[in-house]
Amino acid sequence: MPDFIADCRARVGFDLLANTWNGVLLWALRDGPCRPYALRRRVGGISPKVLNETLRRLEAHGLVTHRRYREAPPRVEYELTALGRTLLGPLEAVGDWAAEHGDAVVAARERARGGRLRREG
Repeated sequence: MPDFIADCRARVGFDLLANTWNGVLLWALRDGPCRPYALRRRVGGISPKVLNETLRRLEAHGLVTHRRYREAPPRVEYELTALGRTLLGPLEAVGDWAAEHGDAVVAARERARGGRLRREG
C-alpha cells in the first residue's frame, strides 16, 4: 500500500506548500494583520487576482481570516489564524534551508538548462 495516498495527512502539508504563493503569503502575514495592497507591496510579483485567490484558498483551509471594516471606503485586513501561525516554524525552517542551499539549487538548474541547450543545439 502506498505511504502517501491522496487523503494522507502528510499530503495535506505538502499540498499546502506546493502552491507558489501559499507559504509566501503566510510568511508575509507573520507580523500581524495586513491590507491586500500592503501585502502586494510586501510580497512583490503577485497580481491582485492571484493574491485574492490565494487569500481565499488560505481562508478556506483555516489558515487566514479576514476582517471587514464598515468605513468609507471599505477596508479589509487579512490575518493568520492560530492554525496558520503553527506553520511559521516549518516555513522558517524551509527558509533557512533555502538560504543555506539555494545557490546549489540554482546552480543545478542552470547546469540542467545548459545541458539541454547543448544537446538541442
